[in-house]
Amino acid sequence: MSVRITVSLPDELVAAATAAVAAGEAASVSAYVASALREKTERESVADVLAEWLAEAGPLSGDESAWVAAALARSGLES
Repeated sequence: MSVRITVSLPDELVAAATAAVAAGEAASVSAYVASALREKTERESVADVLAEWLAEAGPLSGDESAWVAAALARSGLES
């Protein structure tokens, strides 16, 4: 199910969404925005799980931190 809403966006974000549609990278501006919101929600969910795990297990060792940084770099998820 989809719900129609109205949002205001900065000009540069509208231009990026429109360009993505024109380049065939998204079916529509709505699909582009929905994809961006989905990705943000997934990132926040992963961050919540990691924060909970760290609270229970304690901080990562240096080797573990290096492994995580390398894995995130390979995945394109690092921020």
